[in-house]
Amino acid sequence: MSLLFMIFVNKNKQKILDEPLIVIANHTSYLDIFMMYQILPMRHLVFMGKSEILKYPLIRTYFKYLHIPVDRSDKRKSAQSMLLAKKKLQEGYSIVIFPEGGIPDNQAPKMASFKLGAFVLAQKNQVPLVPITLKNHYLLLSEPQYFKNSARPGISHVYIHPVISAVALNEKAAEFWMQETREHISSKL
Repeated sequence: MSLLFMIFVNKNKQKILDEPLIVIANHTSYLDIFMMYQILPMRHLVFMGKSEILKYPLIRTYFKYLHIPVDRSDKRKSAQSMLLAKKKLQEGYSIVIFPEGGIPDNQAPKMASFKLGAFVLAQKNQVPLVPITLKNHYLLLSEPQYFKNSARPGISHVYIHPVISAVALNEKAAEFWMQETREHISSKL
């Protein structure tokens, strides 16, 4: 059994305003989710994540009623998730999205390719993007099936990149911002 004690360090001291944003981060550990509440000053924060999370009994109810599950296997359900995300943004919530679509298997800190939905959501709703690099979470809390060294105390190293404004988002295609954001995040890994 491990006691998990974390200290969060913002590597560039970038400040995030308490306004509706779409937060884009790499995903290497379940710690990423818990640390977002330390990293972000927002009171109104929801996560958008794969619907497979609903299969886990401990977090099913929490995720289903407080966050936005996305069923990527059904276009109609995916579209409903986007409408719910739009509603949450209009209500003043910020949305955290891990555009890799999950924790990449055994390749941390290397990232998987990004999915486009977060960037389309930001453009359509005129909401700024905030890229965040989570540098070392995979070292602090590993996958639950690796019991040998599953969690340890440490310092969470985070790099918050400058906000990409809604105005800037309109100047280029969503595919451009997807690649640009991925490059920003990977540059600090």
